[in-house]
Amino acid sequence: MLNAMERTYRVVVAKPGLDGHDRGAKVIARTLRDAGFEVVYTGLHQTPEQVVQAVVDEDADALGLSLLSGAHLVLVPRVIELLAAAGRADVLVVVGGIIPEGDGAALEAAGVARVFTPGSSLEEIGAWLEAALDARELQHH
Repeated sequence: MLNAMERTYRVVVAKPGLDGHDRGAKVIARTLRDAGFEVVYTGLHQTPEQVVQAVVDEDADALGLSLLSGAHLVLVPRVIELLAAAGRADVLVVVGGIIPEGDGAALEAAGVARVFTPGSSLEEIGAWLEAALDARELQHH
């Protein structure tokens, strides 16, 4: 069990767009919760504005976006733009789902910290997120 976090991190897990499949997002949310994160799952069919409002309302440290619909190159940069406009450019954004190989670099260029594709282990995702948030926390103190 990962209990050495610098502090308990709050993560919003969201499904932006019209994609109606949330099993993966629910599995990730449960895995992160079991690893000691505070997790807020926003549910299906969230607009970028609703996702960012949840991040602001929850004072989240990280945002996990789950996309299967193919709209990631439109929705993810919009979410990042809205986070910046809301003064929350500090939020660590990770993306998971069906992301074609060539699109990962474009998402990272738009400000995504990491893209997880099918086949990423749940342990890998939790461990990476904890390490990335711990490193950021230590930089700010």
